[in-house]
Amino acid sequence: MSINTMEYAAVFMQELDSQLVEGSTTGWMEENAGQVQYNGGAEVKIPQMDMSGLGDYDRDGGFVKGSVTVSYETKTMTQDRGRTFQLDAMDVNETNFAAVAGNVMGEFQRTKVIPEVDAYRYAKLYELAEDAGAVKEYTPDSDTLLTNLMADITEIRDIVGDGVEVVVAMSAKVAGLLDMAKGGNGVIQSGVFKQGAVELKVREIDNCPVIRVPSARFKTEYTFQDGVSTGETDGGFVATDDALDMNWIVAVKHVPIAVSKTDVTRIFDPMTNQNANAWKIDYRKYHDLWVMDNGLEGVLVNVTPAPEEDDDTDAVV
Repeated sequence: MSINTMEYAAVFMQELDSQLVEGSTTGWMEENAGQVQYNGGAEVKIPQMDMSGLGDYDRDGGFVKGSVTVSYETKTMTQDRGRTFQLDAMDVNETNFAAVAGNVMGEFQRTKVIPEVDAYRYAKLYELAEDAGAVKEYTPDSDTLLTNLMADITEIRDIVGDGVEVVVAMSAKVAGLLDMAKGGNGVIQSGVFKQGAVELKVREIDNCPVIRVPSARFKTEYTFQDGVSTGETDGGFVATDDALDMNWIVAVKHVPIAVSKTDVTRIFDPMTNQNANAWKIDYRKYHDLWVMDNGLEGVLVNVTPAPEEDDDTDAVV
């Protein structure tokens, strides 16, 4: 492999990781991974801090001794996903490879990777919230939407206090209803939400930024296709038959810890590629999401209930 291809790979990895943080609707969750240690592969180490609480001050003995313990919990990223692509040598030469390959990989990540990573993270938050009993059901309606949303935000703030930043991720369909919600004047305002190096213009409700999520990424359960089995050769993700639509997720901003890493992107020039006279690009992405300790107290998920099944049983006359 030439030095140029190695340099291409390094640049692509850095650009693709930045693109995911800035382009996904869950990029703000990766900001919580700042202290996570990553040395390659599927494992990360997440720091945990344990310390003593207050004790009585003694005028003779002085301060009661306390302790602080910092430990690292090793977590394994369960999502190990990848694809390989070939660009025919007749269409791409060394002088324009970087531009063409950059466009191809950028489009692949924008249209395929980012939606899948978003979908996994939201479904994982739903799974964790369901286990913790922090899921509510509500059928959205513009007349009652604002009241129900404010009740969920208040429920979280009653636990964590007002000094903690709260984010609302919301289905784009429900957000459309929120724009027309009864009583929204003066409560719903425009704001700016910073995600990576990008500043997004968003709506705010009670000072909580509302992140609009395409509804296809905002369901409770997905199948992440392997790309080789019958019916799964296209890869990607699809919602399961019994998946519910999520209305919104109210979460304390620092609670979800999301990690995504583009593993070593491998690039082979046409002379090195043994399978074809083509440039070959191997893309591999590790990612996962965790909520630590008592963090689930800061997460509440609201879903649309499943429609009731009609009783088709014929009446006996």
